[in-house]
This record gives sequence, C-alpha cells and structure tokens, in this order.
Amino acid sequence: MNLPTGLVIFLIVLFLFLQYVVIETAVRRGIDTSKTSKMIKEFMEKNNQNN
Repeated sequence: MNLPTGLVIFLIVLFLFLQYVVIETAVRRGIDTSKTSKMIKEFMEKNNQNN
C-alpha cells in the first residue's frame, strides 16, 4: 500500500479534525444539559434580578 506522504498527512489531519468536532460537540451538549449548568443559570438569573 504505497500512498503518497502528502495524502497520508492530509487524511490524518482530516481524521483528527473530525474527532475534534465530534468530541467538542458532545462535551458542549453534556455541559448544556448538566445540573450544574442549570444551577449556574438559575443563580445568575437571581443575581441579575437582585441588582
């Protein structure tokens, strides 16, 4: 399997970028739906109402 070096590097970069997108999306959704996030939002709303 003789693939050109440039193609191999491109495929590796593409694969790593796709992994980054998937992981970042999963983490963002996990944070958005977590209890801690909801508690922080409630705290911020109460804090803004008091000021």
